[in-house]
Amino acid sequence: MSKVIWQAAAHLLAYPDERFWRRLDLIRQAAEPHFGTFLCAVTALGPGELAAHYVETFDLQRRCCLYLTYYTDGDTRRRGESLAALKGRYRAAGWELMEDELPDFLPVMLEFAALDPTGTALLAEHRAGLELLLAALTEGGSPYRLVIGTLCANLPPISAADRAKAERLAAAGPPAESVGR
Repeated sequence: MSKVIWQAAAHLLAYPDERFWRRLDLIRQAAEPHFGTFLCAVTALGPGELAAHYVETFDLQRRCCLYLTYYTDGDTRRRGESLAALKGRYRAAGWELMEDELPDFLPVMLEFAALDPTGTALLAEHRAGLELLLAALTEGGSPYRLVIGTLCANLPPISAADRAKAERLAAAGPPAESVGR
């Protein structure tokens, strides 16, 4: 069942364009028990309001980043290494990204998880970032908290180390780097 959840969540976390709205009936059929409350909430908002909320939430709030290496690497050179490592993992599994996709974009990672048996472990490795994202979305009252909450509920239980990591990241924020100082 996780594969269906990962694939449905990948679509639900993508920008709500026309394709998003066309796929909602399919997602309802496949994953209603997991995302029914979210589907009702976004349907009530409608296309224009949901698109505005998506941009306000994921593009304008640093705490609600869908690029998961941002939580652990910030905007540092180390993030480039993490992105390259992710691309390498995808390639090793026989999976190629489209040129305009970053490998740490959560919908991309979810699609990979739906198609490859190592994908759930990859998501679990980013559990601290997912927990931070869930906390920020919950604090802001975003309906997207329902999608991230479902993802977290379908991953292995969070370890004490990941919980501590999430708490440290929440307190300090993502790493920063001073170039030229």
